[in-house]
Amino acid sequence: MKVFRGLPNAESRAPCALSIGNFDGVHRGHQILLAHVRKAATELGIDAAVMTFEPHPREFFAEHSQYPVILPTRVANLRDKLQSLAQAGIDRVIVEHFNAHFSALSPQDFIEKVLVQGLHIKWLMVGEDFCFGARRAGNIVTLIEAGKKYGFQVETLSNVMNAGTRVSSSAVRAALADGDFSAARTLLGHPYSISGHVVHGQKLGRTMGFPTLNLNVHHKQPALSGIFVVRVHGLSEYPVPAVASIGTRPTVDKSGRVLLEAFLLDYSGDCYGKIVKVEFLKKLRDEEKYVDVPTLSIAIERDVENTRDYFRQHDSAATSATDRI
Repeated sequence: MKVFRGLPNAESRAPCALSIGNFDGVHRGHQILLAHVRKAATELGIDAAVMTFEPHPREFFAEHSQYPVILPTRVANLRDKLQSLAQAGIDRVIVEHFNAHFSALSPQDFIEKVLVQGLHIKWLMVGEDFCFGARRAGNIVTLIEAGKKYGFQVETLSNVMNAGTRVSSSAVRAALADGDFSAARTLLGHPYSISGHVVHGQKLGRTMGFPTLNLNVHHKQPALSGIFVVRVHGLSEYPVPAVASIGTRPTVDKSGRVLLEAFLLDYSGDCYGKIVKVEFLKKLRDEEKYVDVPTLSIAIERDVENTRDYFRQHDSAATSATDRI
């Protein structure tokens, strides 16, 4: 899969079947839409393509609002989004930088400069409520009329439902905020996880007796925060049981930077630079600010014991994997 930051240059442009959206989490509704894109591209003998945005448009508008606005949470980082799109059979992804210039494009300019001249689309599928262009002035009718003029076909996908509930990124965010990983799995079609490179941290966990594996979280508002039972994939033949924290570490760090840390149970090995996937299984508690580091250490000890209890009771495979290490 080819990934373009912005529109491809002239040499890289080719006819495509396209969908446009944020695709946060690439949930089951997205997966059905992407299957239609892949099918149309195959039948037409062209590339299957997706246009998505960084930052999320809602993040852009929240940060540039003159009124206090809560930043939207994010289900997936860009790495995980791109991996999911590749697994769906997409040939190219255009990651468009959503900024003031892009948000000010009129619907006509978006169609002509982006879709027709920039991407050479021949087939397009979006959701029934899709709007685009400055002030969201463009809609499905606008696209259908443009398709007649410029020679591309427009299809829409109805809402995908699950047990009477619309499958959406908002529904996934709500499930994750509630710590309901069973509901999140149903909506996503797979367990919820976050992947990334293991990076060097401040080594504070090591001094407390709990050395951690650290992953940077590049967006400010992840869809979940707190302390969790997890499995870490990518370090050995078997997933490694662990307890993880995702948040700002208020007891030891005043920067506000979001970090994902995982203390691996009964595992020793060099993790730095490796790409791992942290799979979330159960929420233990919310993140807290403690009066001092010794009090924090006591809380972590309790989290570790609760995590061991979880794996003893719920996951014999993970416990066996721990025994083999």
